[in-house]
Amino acid sequence: MSEQDKIALSGYLRKRHSVSKLVVHLVFTTKYRRKLFDDAMIGQLREAFESACVKLECDLLEMNGEANHVHLLIAFPPKLAVSIMVNNLKSVSSRLLRLQNSHLARQSKSAALWSRSYFACTAGGATIDTLKAYIESQTAIE
Repeated sequence: MSEQDKIALSGYLRKRHSVSKLVVHLVFTTKYRRKLFDDAMIGQLREAFESACVKLECDLLEMNGEANHVHLLIAFPPKLAVSIMVNNLKSVSSRLLRLQNSHLARQSKSAALWSRSYFACTAGGATIDTLKAYIESQTAIE
């Protein structure tokens, strides 16, 4: 098996001048940790994140959440800064979720759905399967 075949099979992103495998585990919390999300809204968020990932040339490997936060596992290209990705994911998801759920506008005086903070961790410490299983186990309703 050639080196290129090994790279293609191992999930690496092969570009003209780089080969990479960058995966980040992100956690976004709602503003003031309000319990806003149900199962339907988690599904809407998944669609919003998938749409944003396509534009950012990322792959949403896994996504799930609970009433006041979401977990995402994303493979991304080396040209994309994590902070840029986070800002884009939060803004796109907030806009789309508010369009689909008019009651969210009444939840707070500020227009923010998400807290300004976020958690980001490279996925090198645990296997991708372990992280996928953890995120998959998250539920919207406690």
